[in-house]
Amino acid sequence: MVAQIGGQPIFILPEGTLRSTGRDAQSRNIMAAKAVTESVRTTLGPRGMDKMLVDSIGDVTITNDGATILNEMEIEHPAAKMIVEVAKTQ
Repeated sequence: MVAQIGGQPIFILPEGTLRSTGRDAQSRNIMAAKAVTESVRTTLGPRGMDKMLVDSIGDVTITNDGATILNEMEIEHPAAKMIVEVAKTQ
C-alpha cells in the first residue's frame, strides 16, 4: 500500500517484507522472470513435454498447457506475478 504525505510517498509493507532498490531489485526481478519462463518453456514447440503438477493436498494434473501451469503455480514475487498476469491476458 502506498500513501502520500506532502507529495512524499510512504510505503506500508507487511511485516517481514524486504524492499530492495537499484541493481539488486533489477537482478531479482530478472531471476524471478527466468524462473517463471523456465517452468513453461519445455512445454512449447514440436518437442514440448507434459508437466506433472502435484498440489499441496496431493491432487495430480498432467498438462502441457502453459496457462494451466501458470494458474497452478503459487507465485509470491511481484514481478513474476505481473508476468503471469500478462500471459493470462494473451
